[in-house]
Amino acid sequence: MTEAISRADVTTKEGRKYLVQLCKHFQHKRPATWGDDRGRIEFGSGLCELTADDSGLHIVATATEAENAPQLEDVIARHLVRFAFREELVIDWTRSA
Repeated sequence: MTEAISRADVTTKEGRKYLVQLCKHFQHKRPATWGDDRGRIEFGSGLCELTADDSGLHIVATATEAENAPQLEDVIARHLVRFAFREELVIDWTRSA
């Protein structure tokens, strides 16, 4: 089992808002916890850790198996883009093993 870590720094003034929205949305099906500046969502294929500050939303997605990394990135990005429909977010993932 080889895990993969993906990182994305998303520039937005609404990072804290999106952090809370993502965690609240996923809590209905997945374990999720959050505060004002930090969030954590546990997926079957990995873990998403979120932090927010004045520069934006910072995402670290750890897939339990490298082959699951693209799917984990996609799920997080699709939901984030949906919540941020009023602005055009750029989500560039950087992946490491």
